[in-house]
Amino acid sequence: MVFPDFGGVGAADDLRTIVGALLMFVLIIAVLMLIISAIIWAIASSTGNAHTATKARIGAWVAIGATALAGAGVAWINFLLGVGENL
Repeated sequence: MVFPDFGGVGAADDLRTIVGALLMFVLIIAVLMLIISAIIWAIASSTGNAHTATKARIGAWVAIGATALAGAGVAWINFLLGVGENL
Protein backbone atom coordinates (compact mmCIF):
# COMPACT_ATOMS: atom_id res chain seq x y z
CA MET A 1 0.00 0.00 0.00
CA VAL A 2 1.05 3.56 -0.63
CA PHE A 3 0.63 6.20 2.07
CA PRO A 4 1.54 9.88 1.94
CA ASP A 5 4.66 11.04 3.78
CA PHE A 6 3.45 13.88 5.97
CA GLY A 7 6.75 14.39 7.81
CA GLY A 8 7.92 17.36 5.74
CA VAL A 9 4.81 19.53 6.08
CA GLY A 10 3.79 21.79 8.93
CA ALA A 11 0.36 20.97 10.40
CA ALA A 12 0.73 17.51 8.94
CA ASP A 13 -1.75 15.96 11.37
CA ASP A 14 -4.51 18.28 10.16
CA LEU A 15 -3.67 17.51 6.54
CA ARG A 16 -3.66 13.77 7.25
CA THR A 17 -7.09 14.01 8.88
CA ILE A 18 -8.57 16.00 6.02
CA VAL A 19 -7.15 13.76 3.29
CA GLY A 20 -8.21 10.60 5.12
CA ALA A 21 -11.75 11.87 5.62
CA LEU A 22 -12.10 12.94 1.99
CA LEU A 23 -10.72 9.65 0.73
CA MET A 24 -13.14 7.74 2.96
CA PHE A 25 -16.14 9.69 1.64
CA VAL A 26 -15.07 9.25 -1.98
CA LEU A 27 -14.61 5.49 -1.56
CA ILE A 28 -17.92 5.02 0.28
CA ILE A 29 -19.86 7.01 -2.33
CA ALA A 30 -18.10 5.21 -5.20
CA VAL A 31 -18.92 1.78 -3.76
CA LEU A 32 -22.55 2.74 -3.18
CA MET A 33 -22.75 4.15 -6.71
CA LEU A 34 -21.26 0.96 -8.12
CA ILE A 35 -23.75 -1.22 -6.23
CA ILE A 36 -26.75 0.87 -7.28
CA SER A 37 -25.59 1.10 -10.90
CA ALA A 38 -24.98 -2.65 -11.08
CA ILE A 39 -28.45 -3.40 -9.70
CA ILE A 40 -30.12 -1.00 -12.13
CA TRP A 41 -28.01 -2.35 -14.99
CA ALA A 42 -29.10 -5.92 -14.20
CA ILE A 43 -32.78 -5.03 -13.88
CA ALA A 44 -32.80 -2.88 -17.02
CA SER A 45 -31.00 -5.55 -19.04
CA SER A 46 -33.42 -8.26 -17.94
CA THR A 47 -36.47 -6.15 -18.81
CA GLY A 48 -35.10 -5.12 -22.21
CA ASN A 49 -34.66 -1.42 -21.45
CA ALA A 50 -31.46 -0.73 -23.39
CA HIS A 51 -31.31 3.02 -22.70
CA THR A 52 -31.45 2.62 -18.92
CA ALA A 53 -29.00 -0.28 -19.05
CA THR A 54 -26.55 1.89 -20.97
CA LYS A 55 -26.86 4.73 -18.45
CA ALA A 56 -26.37 2.30 -15.54
CA ARG A 57 -23.32 0.77 -17.24
CA ILE A 58 -21.82 4.25 -17.63
CA GLY A 59 -22.55 4.89 -13.95
CA ALA A 60 -20.73 1.71 -13.00
CA TRP A 61 -17.66 2.71 -15.05
CA VAL A 62 -17.71 6.19 -13.52
CA ALA A 63 -17.73 4.64 -10.04
CA ILE A 64 -14.76 2.44 -10.92
CA GLY A 65 -12.95 5.47 -12.35
CA ALA A 66 -13.63 7.52 -9.23
CA THR A 67 -12.17 4.76 -7.10
CA ALA A 68 -9.06 4.64 -9.29
CA LEU A 69 -8.67 8.42 -9.12
CA ALA A 70 -9.02 8.36 -5.34
CA GLY A 71 -6.21 5.81 -5.18
CA ALA A 72 -4.10 7.88 -7.55
CA GLY A 73 -4.73 10.89 -5.31
CA VAL A 74 -2.59 9.29 -2.62
CA ALA A 75 0.33 8.99 -5.03
CA TRP A 76 -0.22 12.61 -6.15
CA ILE A 77 -0.10 13.84 -2.54
CA ASN A 78 3.13 11.89 -1.98
CA PHE A 79 4.63 13.58 -5.04
CA LEU A 80 3.54 17.05 -3.95
CA LEU A 81 4.84 16.55 -0.42
CA GLY A 82 8.16 15.39 -1.86
CA VAL A 83 8.37 18.49 -4.03
CA GLY A 84 7.45 20.67 -1.05
CA GLU A 85 10.28 19.26 1.02
CA ASN A 86 12.82 20.17 -1.69
CA LEU A 87 11.73 23.79 -2.13
